[in-house]
Amino acid sequence: FIMRTFIKSWIPQCLQILGSPCRLFHGCNRLLTSQIISYYDSINQCKKELPEYFNFASDVLDEWSQLEKVGRRPANPAFWWVNDEGEEVKWSFEELGFLSRKAANILSEACGLQRGDRVIAVLPRVPEWWLLNVACMRTGIVFIPGTSQLTAKDILYRLQASKAKCIITNDTLAPAVESVMPDCPFLKSKLIVAKGSRDGWLNLKELFAVTSADHRCVKTRSQDPMLIYFTSGSTGSPKMVVQSHSSYGIGFATSGRYWMNLTPSDIMWNTSDTGWVKSAWSSVFAPWICGSCVFVHNMPQFKPAVIAETLSRYPITVFCTAPTAYRMLVQHDLSSYKFMSLNHCVSGGEPLNPEVMAKWKIQTGLDIYEGYGQTETVTICANMKGMEIKPGSLGKAVPPYDVQIIDDHGAILPAGEEGNIAVRVQPTRPFCLFSEYLDNPTKTAASVCGNFYVTGDRGIMDEGGYVWFVGRGDDIINSSGYRIGPFEVESALIQHPAVSESAVVSSPDPIRGEVVKAFVVLAPAFVSHDPEKLTQELQQHVKKVTAPYKYPRKVEFVQDLPKTTTGKIQRKVLRNKEWGR
Repeated sequence: FIMRTFIKSWIPQCLQILGSPCRLFHGCNRLLTSQIISYYDSINQCKKELPEYFNFASDVLDEWSQLEKVGRRPANPAFWWVNDEGEEVKWSFEELGFLSRKAANILSEACGLQRGDRVIAVLPRVPEWWLLNVACMRTGIVFIPGTSQLTAKDILYRLQASKAKCIITNDTLAPAVESVMPDCPFLKSKLIVAKGSRDGWLNLKELFAVTSADHRCVKTRSQDPMLIYFTSGSTGSPKMVVQSHSSYGIGFATSGRYWMNLTPSDIMWNTSDTGWVKSAWSSVFAPWICGSCVFVHNMPQFKPAVIAETLSRYPITVFCTAPTAYRMLVQHDLSSYKFMSLNHCVSGGEPLNPEVMAKWKIQTGLDIYEGYGQTETVTICANMKGMEIKPGSLGKAVPPYDVQIIDDHGAILPAGEEGNIAVRVQPTRPFCLFSEYLDNPTKTAASVCGNFYVTGDRGIMDEGGYVWFVGRGDDIINSSGYRIGPFEVESALIQHPAVSESAVVSSPDPIRGEVVKAFVVLAPAFVSHDPEKLTQELQQHVKKVTAPYKYPRKVEFVQDLPKTTTGKIQRKVLRNKEWGR
């Protein structure tokens, strides 16, 4: 864990070396802060061409650093991290630049990585995660985030599928990585973020002390790969979604400005885990392209009291969390807290119940602006500043997307008719859409229907262009904003001797929106066992075999499962039964 003293020991050296000349923004040397935001916004609005070359570190972060230096940006940190122990880290854009250049040299030199190589980072919300993210941009290395809840099996799959040459993690997950090492021939180096050293691992803290901050950012093309996210599907293992330097680097300028309402004076706190794509959206790209401060609370567990306390103690102006968290917060009763600085709230990841919005408004006086998107996209729809909020709606299409509701043949449906939520990709594919599912041309091709990218979600568009979410087209379970593929849970269950067959679906839950429910057909030898004990045993088993958040909170033992004539399990039948359809 980073200590404040550790941070202080980096910064003094940094202040001597700072002051190296920076290339000014697109040849314009008298730059107003609004110009950065409006330039990238105008690319999203299709008023300006996408540049051939783009790098978020050199074209955005270093430009804000330059403005900061000449006093043209509010005296706001670029990054502000706190934890429960009262430790605090604050960096300006200049310090972020200095430290991320050091990290870039560590990746290139000590870790022996080259442009185009892939690195997996499985870290909790620690400041180093942000430095390594930026360091990968500077070196052209592809960054692959993962949640700290991954098991050894999950890590092995990700290392093998991505052929990553380096993995970065902490003390907690290092043993899991070591246990799968023999099966990972591509892995060349292991970097640990920890106070003490560990055999066979390079130590980030030790390397920081001896590495130069002199680093020249590589020149990356707009369409070069920058990030890979693993995303759960309803069948098979998670797919690898590739995002380019411009897709996430430029694609959040419009939603950052109009949905999140960000300016260089804002301090934005988004509670997402670093392993989830929402962290890239709202804790990296949207706030930083708008010159805002990224606020982070390391928060190992979600506690409503900690959230309320943090919002009242720090000058946070923009807050983003999942609907589940808003549900828990309004139940917590916020009347005893005063959120003095808070002026804008956003939500995403799963549908937000209108009654939660109403309670939040009563308790805080603020609206919640809901947005919608996927790992494969930037913000597809959002309730943007100045728009009338229709509670329960996802809002309207966010430029450059042309969002339509289509039938299964790709034809646009009239207003009010339910169909597939889709984004137009013909004649022009938006630059801020994923490049491909890596090594999976079949799935990549299947994501397009006619002239549209199909989200896999069902919805309705009203006469006013507002989109209303109906449900997922596939069997993905979305519990508290965590996407869970039923296949992964079923695969875990089947490894237990009591399970002869299982089907996993979503089931309604007042707090989480929906939870994982398993329908289990027992093996003959276990039919007479105590169902309550067996349920607990299966739940513990799934927590051990796969990431704990995937375990079935509900288990029902059945004689058989509904199937098609070809023997495929009809999860839809079970799901409809659960939801009373």
